[in-house]
Parts: sequence; C-alpha cells; structure tokens
Amino acid sequence: MKSDSPYLSVIVPVYNEIKRLRNLERINAYLQKKKYTVELIIVDDGSNKKTRDLLYRSKKRLRFKLIHYKKNQGKGFAIREGMLEASGKYRIFTDIDLSTPIESLERFLSALKKYDVVIATRKGKTSEVLVHQSFLRESMGKFFTFLSRQTTGVDVSDFTCGFKGFSRNAAIRIFSQLRTKRWSFDTESLFLANKYGYSIHEIPVLWTNDSETKVAFPRDIVTSLKDIVLIKIYSFSGKYQSDHEKNNCLY
Repeated sequence: MKSDSPYLSVIVPVYNEIKRLRNLERINAYLQKKKYTVELIIVDDGSNKKTRDLLYRSKKRLRFKLIHYKKNQGKGFAIREGMLEASGKYRIFTDIDLSTPIESLERFLSALKKYDVVIATRKGKTSEVLVHQSFLRESMGKFFTFLSRQTTGVDVSDFTCGFKGFSRNAAIRIFSQLRTKRWSFDTESLFLANKYGYSIHEIPVLWTNDSETKVAFPRDIVTSLKDIVLIKIYSFSGKYQSDHEKNNCLY
C-alpha cells in the first residue's frame, strides 16, 4: 500500500479491543491483494494499555497508519478523526468486529463511482443476518431508525450498520461539520449528507451480530436519543452552515 494519494482509505475505530484486534490480520491481508492503492487507518479511541501495546506491536508487522489519543471520545469522534486524516479518493469505515465482512468492500467501491455516500443495510430484501441481536436490541434498533427517519427526513432503512463509504468531497464536507461524538454520529452524518445534497445509496449486506458489543443499555440509547434532538437544534440554529452560506446570510 502507498501512503501518497491512495485510491481508497479504510478507517477502523478501536476501543479496548484486545480480543478482536486479530481481525486486523484479515483486513490487512485482504487489502494487500488489491491492485489499487490503499491506506488503512486505525483510530485508537483512548484504549487501555493492553490494547494500545498490541496495536503498536501489530503496526510493526502490518501496514497501517495509527491515530491515538489518550481520552476516550466515542465512535463518532474516532470516525471523524479517521475520515479527515485520510487522503483517499474514496473513504470507507468498518467496525473491527467485521459484522459486515471486509469482502463487501468491492461492491461499495463500485457504487461510490455513482453515489456520494454508500451505506450498508441489514433490512434490504437480499440482506442476510446470520446471527441476530437480542429481541430487545433489535426492537430498540427499529425504534431508533424510525425516530431518525422522522426527525432528519432521511429515507434509509438502516442508520447504524457499521460499514459506510464516502467520496472524498462528501467525507470532508460531512465530517468537518460533525458534532456528535458517540453512537448518533451515523444519523448526523446521513442528515448532513442529505442536507448538503449528496446522493445516498443503500447496499444489502451479509451481517453477523457480535455479542461483545460496546453499546450499553439503557445509557447509550438515552444519549443517542438526546443527540438526535441536538442534531435538529444544531440545524435550526445554523451551526451546520458552510462559511459561504453564513456569508450569504449577511447580505
């Protein structure tokens, strides 16, 4: 992989992932086979010492760029850091648990040639969920999706699946404006994509639930619901306007 002007950037956020860091081997091996240039960016979101040490050891063997900061900020913050640090023409993030297989990447790259934002969905007609979440988690997920659609006006079937791709321009515009640090960043990023007129396309995927999820009930659900309200407040108050839009309002 080359670090200068790569065709693709792959961003992977991690937080205390001592058991799942082995998946970096699979991700790296897959990317190394590609004929186009790729950069792999790992964002360490304030992990504990065991995870941090393992990341530095892995970096000696595998080829990736490591972003690290001491204090945990949240997945949304980590993705934002990775997207803005990236330099690829296309930028895709995936979860370290690989609930959506890294092999899905080619379909996303193909779609990104036509659309600005491409997201995975577990709700499509051809989607396949091999291992489901618990009834409670699936029910809460459906409610969160319903609420996100109603409050943001974005008509997609799955806001939170952890595999999304962006063109360079869309990534920079959206993530430079992102304010949500934790789980609602998916909703905010799609809200901004829609607000700025970017095309959004869903791709049905194969998906397997990882029982060691980092989402904590009910705390993170309450926080996410609050964040959705804040997204609307930010929008109404003009915090998402570009400098050009703000200047136009002065005349």
